[in-house]
Amino acid sequence: MEKYDRVFELAKNRGFIWPAFEIYGGASGFYDYGPLGATLKRKIEDAWRRFYCVGEGFYEIEVPTIGVEAIFEASGHVGGFADPMVTCQQCKESFRADHIVKETMEIPDGLKKEQLTAIIKEHDIRCPECKGPLGDVYDFNLMFQTWIGPGQKKKGYMRPETAQGMFVDFPRLLRFYREKLPFGVTQIGKSYRNEISPRQGVIRLREFTQAEAEVFVNPQFKNQHPNFGAVRDLALPLWDENAQLSNGPVTPMRVGEAVERGTIANQYLAYYVALTHKFLVWVGIDPARLRFRQHMRTERAHYATDCWDAEVMLEGLGWIEIVGIADRTSYDLTAHQKRSEVDLSVFIPFEKPLKVKKTVVTPDMKTIGPKFKGKAGKIMAALKAMKPEELDRPEVRLDIDGEEVVIDSSLFKHETAEVDVNGENVIPHVVEPSYGIDRILYSVLEHAYDEEIVQGEERIVLRLNRTVAPITVAVLPLLSREPLTGRAAGIAQTLKNAGYFVEYDDSGTIGKRYRRNDEAGTPFCVTVDFDTIEDGTVTVRDRDSMAQVRVPADGLAGLLSELLCTGRPLEGYGKKV
Repeated sequence: MEKYDRVFELAKNRGFIWPAFEIYGGASGFYDYGPLGATLKRKIEDAWRRFYCVGEGFYEIEVPTIGVEAIFEASGHVGGFADPMVTCQQCKESFRADHIVKETMEIPDGLKKEQLTAIIKEHDIRCPECKGPLGDVYDFNLMFQTWIGPGQKKKGYMRPETAQGMFVDFPRLLRFYREKLPFGVTQIGKSYRNEISPRQGVIRLREFTQAEAEVFVNPQFKNQHPNFGAVRDLALPLWDENAQLSNGPVTPMRVGEAVERGTIANQYLAYYVALTHKFLVWVGIDPARLRFRQHMRTERAHYATDCWDAEVMLEGLGWIEIVGIADRTSYDLTAHQKRSEVDLSVFIPFEKPLKVKKTVVTPDMKTIGPKFKGKAGKIMAALKAMKPEELDRPEVRLDIDGEEVVIDSSLFKHETAEVDVNGENVIPHVVEPSYGIDRILYSVLEHAYDEEIVQGEERIVLRLNRTVAPITVAVLPLLSREPLTGRAAGIAQTLKNAGYFVEYDDSGTIGKRYRRNDEAGTPFCVTVDFDTIEDGTVTVRDRDSMAQVRVPADGLAGLLSELLCTGRPLEGYGKKV
């Protein structure tokens, strides 16, 4: 059995993850989180909030998961958010065309549908299900479409990413942050993509959770991150574009050096690559199976100056992207400003006013207003935006909403004057770390999964980070009878009152209960025995080392707090058993 199958079997049996809608046969691309999985997911999300909301000072917002069509027209999703699809002419099954081709031969990413069609026909690539002929490749938009209200009058879409809601809210966010850059905003929530043929279990889902931060920054200061010194000397496993082109190795490089060399475009982007590394290692990703791959220019989004993916090695699946960190420039705000006709710029004051020559246009609105009516305001704005040489003509031709409007020079006056300029309006650039929580969760499970032989028996253990483990401590009476059960229940309640997630278990032998908790990733087990009744001490067992120490029961809450905060081994506390 492959490791993925073993991990997923454990995940199903121990209540982490299982296929959705099982009693109705299920549906690919949808999974449920069970009792332990939902708790692990929330703890990973809470850890992300500690890094970005508490640590970085970014506030979190929540916006609807359904958006009106205009949002996704502006963002480019309606016109360009598609994957190449091909349908079998015999069994009518549909597949993602580039995946079908890659199963037969090695091809570069980003091929157009016409190129994929030609490859399929040239190499006679056939349907993987029935071996029938495949048709021409066509684009399939991945967004789920819906209708808002009755009568199918207002089209909407399930959001394919959380980011657009933060861009649309920019004017209010700017006021909240007192009109000053830089600032960041975060969101954790569901996104939806109607994947053509989801594979790889929870790695590719149709409904998934993203944790995204949008950091709005003055483009002039992208190389002046205020906390860059804290990560400057951190060595990151970087696989840049040049190394990929030459099939070279992943190279450890200090963050400061990466910026100085131009390997990473700027300090802001580099800082969030470094913060991503810190977060992933903290929640339990093995640093030896983690790298940061730079997007090739051929695969980079047209709006991105630079983009890096955090990738993890998963057995049987290879290198899988779990986080993308991109410099999105001003693309999104510019697109929404154009579509909505709402100013999304920020006024940046100068330290001292500048004397500049400026052309002042004075339209004759008494004539322009009645003549052009609803277009008068746009005509006035267009005239004021023109250069002096463009205004020195008998008539001026303007493009107003796609229509040419001719304005006679007698309808406006213009003169050049020297004026004080106190600042300028700038559309911020955006640096975006985008985390796939579901992929991170599975990666944490696989990297934590371990098998070993103990006293001739196989032991399966999830070595989860203590602070993200769903169950912090299990309280186990040695025997399922009084007075042990009563004393154990009291200890469990005390720990619950202290804020710990506690499992009380009195079913089966103590050895089986240890094994169950090892498989659930529980860091510590507390055993209540007859000595507890006599002297008030309990046995605490460490999941990873299986070391056991004897400590007073009334000090358990403090001990757990110290163990969770410091990460120190249990062996340094109490009397060894």
